[in-house]
Amino acid sequence: MKINMFKRKTKADGIFDVINVLIMLSICFVTIYPIWYVVVNSFNDGMDAMQGGIYWFPRQFSLDNYKAVFANTGIIQSLGVTVAKTLIGTIVHVFFTAMVAYALSKKELIGRKLYLTLGLITLFFSGGLIPYYLLLRDLGLLNNFLVYIIPAAFSFYDLIIFTAFFREMPISLEEAAMIDGANEFKIFLKVIIPLSMPVFATIALFHGVYQWNDYFAGIIFVNDANLQPIQTYLFRIVAQSSGNQMSNLTATGVVKTTTSSSIKLATMVVTTAPIVCVYPFLQKYFVKGMMLGGVKG
Repeated sequence: MKINMFKRKTKADGIFDVINVLIMLSICFVTIYPIWYVVVNSFNDGMDAMQGGIYWFPRQFSLDNYKAVFANTGIIQSLGVTVAKTLIGTIVHVFFTAMVAYALSKKELIGRKLYLTLGLITLFFSGGLIPYYLLLRDLGLLNNFLVYIIPAAFSFYDLIIFTAFFREMPISLEEAAMIDGANEFKIFLKVIIPLSMPVFATIALFHGVYQWNDYFAGIIFVNDANLQPIQTYLFRIVAQSSGNQMSNLTATGVVKTTTSSSIKLATMVVTTAPIVCVYPFLQKYFVKGMMLGGVKG
């Protein structure tokens, strides 16, 4: 008995497809348009933008807002801090979390269940901001670049993903390496890491996006303007939209037609553009990362 795999669509199927497409287009519009609105207004003359009515394209195209942004050395300094903490923080986080996960993936590890239980508790409970602040103060991490790196070097959530992946790897690979005289650390470097690049890419993307977007650490733990990331700088621009803050941005005399709002929009574009451009090419790793360890082949 043959089954017709190409069943003709009914009228109800056509209506469903139309409704489904309309819903998806609406969701896309609601998601994308706010970003488009920010970009359009950032490329418009600031004084003209105050009149409103700019929705789809710049009415008076101008690059003055971006000239004001890049003329300010504070923004360039903050952007450099963000790039540095994203690169260094991601490498340290991935490598350190992977080492801990590799150890906890071994059932023969003494105290393994205790370590996993303690880590699981941290997913639901924390000591609070004040004890955390006092701890970092006593460790000498306040107003220190390492405050972006050391506290974020480990994540139990990422450890779970790593552990699930490591458990699926054939034990025969490690046994063969041991026969050749490799110790645990050499096995991790020469065998485990090369075979685990998908999960490493996943966690690197997770943490890289976090490091790039994080502004809270710069607000609470860093008072030195030279160590504040671009997201913290943007937060302060948005929070202080009065004339004093903007006069510092335009003190170079490069522009005269900008406003506090137009410069804020341009700053938003500058700070978010790099991660927005990278994310679409790496988004598949988010989906793959959530499925790692879920199905055994």
